[in-house]
Amino acid sequence: MSELICLAKIVAAHGIKGEVKLKTWTSKPQDVCAYGKLFSKDGSKTFVCKMAGLSKELVRVKIDGVNNRNDAEALVGEELYVPREVMPELKEDTFYQADLIGLKVLSKADEKEIGQIVGVYNFGAGDILEIKYKNTKETQMIPFQKTYVDEVNVEKGYVLVNFGSMVYMEDEEIKGES
Repeated sequence: MSELICLAKIVAAHGIKGEVKLKTWTSKPQDVCAYGKLFSKDGSKTFVCKMAGLSKELVRVKIDGVNNRNDAEALVGEELYVPREVMPELKEDTFYQADLIGLKVLSKADEKEIGQIVGVYNFGAGDILEIKYKNTKETQMIPFQKTYVDEVNVEKGYVLVNFGSMVYMEDEEIKGES
């Protein structure tokens, strides 16, 4: 099987007839079942789903063969994947999260490697990159915007980050604003 891209995660059971709630990473959450068969991370399990409805920010789906709450609860935590080839072509300067995670982070100032992208998040105000620094356990989150991320080169495996554009306030400055 080709490389798999994560589309959703089962986060809860819904009702007594085997429906599950999904957190999706598709541009339109309700399209998650339109990609065809979904697979477990290792490709060993196949899931065929039908859209059942929306529940706040989550999608409710019915998975073939899951007919009661116990079966649905057993799937909580399962991530659902599709083969990369069924994913739509990307526009310029857009990326799949799977392509960003693991990229080296280079400082624009001297192009030295400072770390690696370990997560991509969106808490509502735009995408955020989580960077794990080399040789430490420290991480930092930065906005995934042109101001901070100067270049993304998936083919060569790096992002160029402009830390000079970040403005930090000292603790004393923050206290003075209260």
